[in-house]
Amino acid sequence: MKILVAVKRVVDYNVKVRVKPDESDVDIGNVKMSMNPFDEIAVEEAVRLKEAGKATEVVVVSLGVKQCEETLRTALAMGADRAIHVETDEKLEPLAVAKLLKAVAKTEQPQLLLLGKQAIDDDANQTAQMLAALMQLAQGTFASKIELKADEVLVTREIDGGQEQLALKLPAVISTDLRLNEPRYIKLPNIMQAKKKPLEKKTVAELGVDISPRLVQLKVTEPAERAAGIRVGNVAELADRLHHEAKVI
Repeated sequence: MKILVAVKRVVDYNVKVRVKPDESDVDIGNVKMSMNPFDEIAVEEAVRLKEAGKATEVVVVSLGVKQCEETLRTALAMGADRAIHVETDEKLEPLAVAKLLKAVAKTEQPQLLLLGKQAIDDDANQTAQMLAALMQLAQGTFASKIELKADEVLVTREIDGGQEQLALKLPAVISTDLRLNEPRYIKLPNIMQAKKKPLEKKTVAELGVDISPRLVQLKVTEPAERAAGIRVGNVAELADRLHHEAKVI
């Protein structure tokens, strides 16, 4: 069984992002970049499935600028077998990403496609669903547990009322949530070994995918500063303020 995992290069979650002075976009110049945390969970799960003898090969793919190679090398150091980099300097929207992943999957023919449920830069939470729709495959989103059977995969996902378990026929698309696992710490020998693992380069043109933007970003602004809290003397004053000032009751 082959597992294809998509990974994205994003601003590290510990970095406080800033908006450019002209409000055209977020300023990512000279900031630390890393693998999207939800994608890291997807890579970890794929590697664990291979270590458990449920999968035979883990292939990671990233779409974007040349520096995405660093993200792919991290995934290879975690235990993935090989990597594919679709290099482009264009800004990719979720639909374009889904189309490119479909084109890669058409060549690779994986039985399972794992993606993080969302990227922490745009928080779109769309790519996995779009990919499943484009490929006409079963999908399981927000997975907190994955069990591979002979010809199906059992996905436990969290819902408002508790948990839901789905049985999906393979091949299938699954998006991973935080509670699925905790990614491993990468040791130095694994980092050195990752440099020798195969990393294949592809272009958007050879995949034959239209990645033209469908959205226009007008501007990016800082969120409004949160107002300081107010201490009230008693419940009656609290109710009065909620009714007349906040207008929530």
